[in-house]
Amino acid sequence: MNTLIISLAALLINIPLGIWRRKYKKFSFMWFFLIHASIPLIIPLRIWLDTPKIFIPLFIGFAVLGQLIGSNVIQRF
Repeated sequence: MNTLIISLAALLINIPLGIWRRKYKKFSFMWFFLIHASIPLIIPLRIWLDTPKIFIPLFIGFAVLGQLIGSNVIQRF
């Protein structure tokens, strides 16, 4: 259950960040900042919920998926 909570959090946090990231030039400071902005939120959540380190790639995958969904939302509308 904790894995699901963190996975959804990583996804949902990164969707608005992906929308915001789309407005900046690729590889600019803000572009990098917005890609990594969710890390200080997800790591403490993972530690607080005592989730094993083996699930970190899953959380990264959901964060990337959230960024992709967010960046494509702007293109669609």
